[in-house]
Amino acid sequence: MPKFRAERVAQEILRDINDILQKKVRDPRVEGVTITDVEVTGDLQQATIYYSVLSDKASDQEAAQTGLEKASGLMRSEIGSRLQIYKTPELYFERDKSIEYGNRIDELIAQLHKDEQER
Repeated sequence: MPKFRAERVAQEILRDINDILQKKVRDPRVEGVTITDVEVTGDLQQATIYYSVLSDKASDQEAAQTGLEKASGLMRSEIGSRLQIYKTPELYFERDKSIEYGNRIDELIAQLHKDEQER
């Protein structure tokens, strides 16, 4: 049963974080950041928030990570006031690498098709 609750809380956090990023956070480093997923531990003490950045530059990705970490206190307090749970989870931000992985697979498939056409 706790697994279902953790999933519901994760969905609520995802919705709220997107809303907070759009309306409350004024940091220019987090513009263009997209929240892709949230994972919450079973005891609801920690939430890992996965995000992606439109830019491929390492400096932009580092700036986004820094901006999100700086805004984590505001986001946590906002989530605490919006969610009806005993303790607000600690927020941890991680860059979502699944998009890069998918792009790499697409490149490999395109390369295979190109090699087959050349034969």
